Amino acid sequence: MSWTILLIVSLFCGLISAQDDAAILTQGCFPDICDLLREFGAVREKLRVLETRMEDSETRLKDTETRLKDTETRLKESETRLKDTETRLKDTETRLKDTETRLTESETQILELKKEKKTVVFSAATGGGDTAIGPFNTDTTLIYRKVITNIGAAYSPYTGVFVAPVAGVYYFTIFFHAGGKYEALLRLYKNNDLVVLTYDHRCTSDSADNGGNAVFLQLVQRDQVYVRLGVNTHVWGSDYPTTFSGFLVTEM
Repeated sequence: MSWTILLIVSLFCGLISAQDDAAILTQGCFPDICDLLREFGAVREKLRVLETRMEDSETRLKDTETRLKDTETRLKESETRLKDTETRLKDTETRLKDTETRLTESETQILELKKEKKTVVFSAATGGGDTAIGPFNTDTTLIYRKVITNIGAAYSPYTGVFVAPVAGVYYFTIFFHAGGKYEALLRLYKNNDLVVLTYDHRCTSDSADNGGNAVFLQLVQRDQVYVRLGVNTHVWGSDYPTTFSGFLVTEM
């Protein structure tokens, strides 16, 4: 009984004492008790080391968990940014496709416009044989009945009037041949407005005369251009010298 009490007291003293194991071992004790105390001290030291390592491990674990959470947060942010980038990329690709489609359509329209570019060219002579046209007692629209060229069919050999098929700049020329017995006078009109004229005075010493004029005109669609023979004047009406010509320079 006394040994049991002595063992309990020794263990209790070893647990609550602040002294190290060396001091405990210097105290008088039975050999078995001393060996037990030594082992207990070693176990206690190992326990302290293990507790310290455990605390360090727990601290490192917490740090690792914190870093993991930070990494997961950054990963989520990166995934979000990646999704946003993919969305923007898709939008950009869609806009690029739309732009390419519009560009293709525009190029197609340009090609169609180039293909549809209007060609207007005409040239006609008075015709009617070797005889004079006029004089008349009033101004008369001169009809050039012999059509030499009429691409675009804008000139009518029945009325003598050119009707602009498209808006643009046109170039017109008039030429005449006439005898000296009467004056020669040709006026070129745009709708009801006089634009240019050509004439020659009567001359008994001159048996034949020639004249002409030319002009650029800006016309809108359906504007009319024609030539009128002046009152009491004449021109020669053969197939060759008295002509009216024009062509479209550029559309507008």
